[in-house]
Amino acid sequence: MHKIDFMPQNVIVPKISVLTFCFNEENNIKKHIENVSFADEIIFMDGESTDQTVAIAKELGATVIKQNTTDKIQQQNIAINQAKNDWILLLNLDEYLSPELKNEILTKVSDHKNNELYYIKQTLFFFKKKIKHGEFNNKKRIFLFDKKRYSYSGDEKRKSNISFFKSNVLKNRIDSYSYKSFDEYNYKLSLLSKKEALELYDKNMKPNFYHFLLKPFFNFINQYFIKFGFLDGKEGYILAYINSFAVLKRYLILWLTHNKME
Repeated sequence: MHKIDFMPQNVIVPKISVLTFCFNEENNIKKHIENVSFADEIIFMDGESTDQTVAIAKELGATVIKQNTTDKIQQQNIAINQAKNDWILLLNLDEYLSPELKNEILTKVSDHKNNELYYIKQTLFFFKKKIKHGEFNNKKRIFLFDKKRYSYSGDEKRKSNISFFKSNVLKNRIDSYSYKSFDEYNYKLSLLSKKEALELYDKNMKPNFYHFLLKPFFNFINQYFIKFGFLDGKEGYILAYINSFAVLKRYLILWLTHNKME
């Protein structure tokens, strides 16, 4: 445990382990490590990078674990089990923590009445523009937890025995720069569509007219109109459009899989 400057001298802050996936990020590794330098341990789960990512990370004092499974949740749990500290912070490499968010994290873990886990909301930057509306604005994900008290499953919906409370959601948002271009965002959505389609296939679900036509349409209406995505200009339209297309693609892949064509 260690002390931090902005808190009273008698307050001891539990050590935190930061977990992040990486692949060919030699240009971003240093900035990321500097941003989470308040953590006691930084762990990268590397997907067999072919550039200097691993060498730079190790040189800067981070721990690198070779990603040995395609299951992201399983890989995260491997890293969680290897982490030295109880408090785990899950990050994406393209996310940025503000000083205010760092202070809030350290304050929460230092409180003897702290919760077993905390959620975070993101501020999405798309084409370098801050997105203020749409479905992304209120999405929450598990961000910080005590592995002694909470068993991470990767399910961002709360487990049945835990409910959302204001005290479980951090006040400060995290800035996400994950999607720098249309192609990059569309590619990541395609991977997600395939993953969701295979999950539905395992449940023996078969798509119908509603899934192919109405569900993508309602998805667009919801994001662009009901959740005011149109207020984000052309970027809001692009996000609503490609997310709706991703819904269609999910059920197309499911249909192809059932017909042995995928």
